[in-house]
Amino acid sequence: MRTTRLSEVYAGTGPFATVLIDVSHDSENGEHEHALRVRAAREDLLAQGAPEAVAEQVAGRLEQLVGQPAPVARLVVASEQGVVLDEVGHHRVDQPVVTWAALPDLARWIAHQDSLTPFVLAVVDHEGGDVATYDSDVPAPTSQESVGEPSHHEHKVASGDWSSLTYQHVTENVWARNAEAVADEVVHHVRAGHRLVLLAGDPQSLPTVKARLEDVPATVVELPTGTRARDGGDDAMQQAIREALVEHAVARRLEAVHELKDRLGSGTAVATGVADVADAFVRGQVDTLVLDPQEAADLSLDPSEHPGLPLPSDAPLRADLALVAAAVGTAADVRVAPSATLGGTPVAALLRWDQTADGTTA
Repeated sequence: MRTTRLSEVYAGTGPFATVLIDVSHDSENGEHEHALRVRAAREDLLAQGAPEAVAEQVAGRLEQLVGQPAPVARLVVASEQGVVLDEVGHHRVDQPVVTWAALPDLARWIAHQDSLTPFVLAVVDHEGGDVATYDSDVPAPTSQESVGEPSHHEHKVASGDWSSLTYQHVTENVWARNAEAVADEVVHHVRAGHRLVLLAGDPQSLPTVKARLEDVPATVVELPTGTRARDGGDDAMQQAIREALVEHAVARRLEAVHELKDRLGSGTAVATGVADVADAFVRGQVDTLVLDPQEAADLSLDPSEHPGLPLPSDAPLRADLALVAAAVGTAADVRVAPSATLGGTPVAALLRWDQTADGTTA
């Protein structure tokens, strides 16, 4: 996960209250259960020493019902200066996170964010084309554009999901022109940061789109099915999307694990263990922090033993809190993996460069 968007969270003065709980209310007693979870989080914060004003701020945010399909998780981070982070995700939280500490407790949230796959879904045929952007844990599209001849207009979708895909009829025209319009829209989203493109539609149109996307910095996958479903009931399309997302997520995770294993095997451009990773942060070497959140939370890091570590305290801290904060402070990525893939340690780091025994870089 890119940590640059978290920099404002750490810019304030702690301590911080962090709460991550399930806020779904889809069951018969959903709203009552939601109120109980919020009350429990508030009481836990107070028991840990959080000021009542901070606990009330957090509870106030969590009490607001989220009108989205379950599962729904909500993360709120606050200090005495106010709420600094409030985000919603679509995953179950079986074990809530409730922490009052010198630093935000974000490892569990980052683990979820690390598993997300933003993607573009493009459908094109002789009738026109639709290009929608999604996050893989959110069934509703974040945006959808209908393109095609003779007009090109944008249509924002407020609801709907890729388990019941429906498309806007745009126009009847030459399939090649529509394919080019779809390709242009896809390129726009790739340039905005999406790195996975799923294509579906008419076999005559798809080659034109694929040819236009040959040089874009994204993975392009042609779905084995994907004609327009007038009744929104194309189960084959749903399944094809799920399989493509799973395959992409597995490949992405394996790529990172293999790179780490290769570096561990050669002993170059890698650091392992809390102390070595902390020292690598001091030197500005860390490109990607990789940690097992649960096991790293059982370890501590003493900033006083690593002068120059970008942390707000010299008192011993939970290792996961400290290292995630160091990653944000140095714009390093954060990835999550079980310790078994990290050479048996809960923490490792991929380095921007290696350092030789005589102190020079390689």
